[in-house]
Amino acid sequence: MDIELILATASERGASDIHLVSGEPPVLRVDTGLARLEHPVLEPADLMKHIAVMLSDTQQEAFQKNQDVDLSWATPTCRYRVNVHLQRGVPAIAMRTVKTKIPQLDTLNLPPAIAKLADLPRGLVLVTGDTGSGKSTTLASLLQKINETQDRHIITLEDPVEYTFESNHCLIEQRELGRDMPSFASGLKHALRQDPVIILVGEMRDLETTSLAISAAETGHLVLSTLHTVNASQTVERIVDMYPANQQAQVRSMLANTLKSVVSQTLLPKIGGGMVPAVEILLCDPAVRNIIREARTFEIPNVIETNSRKGMVARDASIATLVFNGLVEKDLAIANSSDPQRLQMTLAA
Repeated sequence: MDIELILATASERGASDIHLVSGEPPVLRVDTGLARLEHPVLEPADLMKHIAVMLSDTQQEAFQKNQDVDLSWATPTCRYRVNVHLQRGVPAIAMRTVKTKIPQLDTLNLPPAIAKLADLPRGLVLVTGDTGSGKSTTLASLLQKINETQDRHIITLEDPVEYTFESNHCLIEQRELGRDMPSFASGLKHALRQDPVIILVGEMRDLETTSLAISAAETGHLVLSTLHTVNASQTVERIVDMYPANQQAQVRSMLANTLKSVVSQTLLPKIGGGMVPAVEILLCDPAVRNIIREARTFEIPNVIETNSRKGMVARDASIATLVFNGLVEKDLAIANSSDPQRLQMTLAA
């Protein structure tokens, strides 16, 4: 297996993902499609040889124990987020390309309200969406904006580390799950004792981590994190549902006091190639805080839609803007709308 050639080809074609599976040639994901390379089918021995080079001793132990391991891996020209797993009893590798240069926030086609989140002194900011929706890139670009303009101590807790930061005005420490900390919760507990101003938690994936993140935001830190939810309403309910029923009213109150914004995004194929984000942005004002506190999250979509002047963005409004700016095809936009008929009327106006 000529891994250098495979990676070079992936880079030339702008592939976001590389799949190395025994019995198949290498497969690339380019935009939304899969492309098989003209390459001999991969043998288990090829994959095992590469895995032995890629994994540290600790990661090898984790793979043997769990039959699955996540890691970051780099070449001189690119970084990758890697998952090594088993299929049909033999190893397979999934690699996601991570750009070595952190994109400037204003190059991501995101609404201006997102850049303003960099000025928040404290609170909880969540970037949500499916796997591969650009959450990590948005957060990295937001942190880089802070790094270039402010004087803060930033600690990131990641699984694995994707973008690597160089401290500019900020002091930035990056910690990786499995290498620098045993869990997000443990990393967050210790981070709170190390004088951070901003904490990035890669994912609020369990109750303990979520509770610590909310508490950190309550005590004056700016906490950034992600969830695999598709909109603000679902995000609030997902957090509340992590807790036992007898604690949920208290959690709603805590969340109402700490949550500053939910940015939910998905990537759509861009005209001319590549992907572009469509977003929903909730900014928490007094009305939103009351809605969260009183368990009326079903009202959030209407609040977002009627408060665009404050910087809130409804997802379909974001999609319409992408069409008007010549970035996304009209038919694709309508197919991805939550209300296709209404969006069609908007685009025809």
